[in-house]
Amino acid sequence: MALGKWIGGFLGFITTGSPLGTLAGFALGALFDGGLDAVNTENGQETYRHTHRAYDNGQAQWQAQQRVYEGQRNSFMFSLLVLTSYIIHADGKVMHSEMELVRNFLRQNFGMAAQTQGEQILLKLFEQQKKLGTAQFRSVIHDSCAQIAGNMPYEQRLQLLNFLTMIAQADGLVVQAEIEALKEVAMRMGLSAADVDSMLNLKSGSRGNLNDAYKVLGVSPSATDEEVKKAYRRLALQNHPDKVAALGDDVRKAAELKFQEINAAKDLIYKSRGL
Repeated sequence: MALGKWIGGFLGFITTGSPLGTLAGFALGALFDGGLDAVNTENGQETYRHTHRAYDNGQAQWQAQQRVYEGQRNSFMFSLLVLTSYIIHADGKVMHSEMELVRNFLRQNFGMAAQTQGEQILLKLFEQQKKLGTAQFRSVIHDSCAQIAGNMPYEQRLQLLNFLTMIAQADGLVVQAEIEALKEVAMRMGLSAADVDSMLNLKSGSRGNLNDAYKVLGVSPSATDEEVKKAYRRLALQNHPDKVAALGDDVRKAAELKFQEINAAKDLIYKSRGL
């Protein structure tokens, strides 16, 4: 299967010369340099519009909107792979077991094509990391995070961080180096260390651990009832699945699961307080 078919023929905000574009050029090669970047230009968009002159205005607008959605999804997916390559290498090594966990994660969340092609892209990114060295690759990651922060909506960045957290947790043990890398990436994307803490505690906080449930909401057990309610409303609004619906059904389903876990943590706290 051709590398890049999962990424598709259109990357929204990832263009040649940008931090993520440089990595895409290395990972996807001629596919990116010769084709993807061309359709990201105004001329490429204009060509697309002229190609569909035979359609009525409503059809043309629908086609154009689908291209926007495709660009958002593919930019999200490639950003996920880039940051995944950094997170799983946070302890200085990539274990066979870690790669197997990533394969399972990609397959379960995005399908077999994602597993096959995502693994190929990750291997290319590891190769680039080795070529650049740890310090320089870290700098590229920081610049990539800044590009993501400037182009990806806040709610999509939250879901991106949620996937990265899930990958770090996949082997049942999140080491300190992974936690530090997650928080580093989060803050560079305009999120917070508290967002990482919330996501790291989602599962235990939704399954009966009251202290972790408070961490999910980002408040202390000494918070007032009104503070707890306010924290929940904020979290529910930021993480509503509809906010990431444009990224596809698989991303939305993962967001729905996260939303359910947030609600379960809230219910646990409310029950303990008699609310």
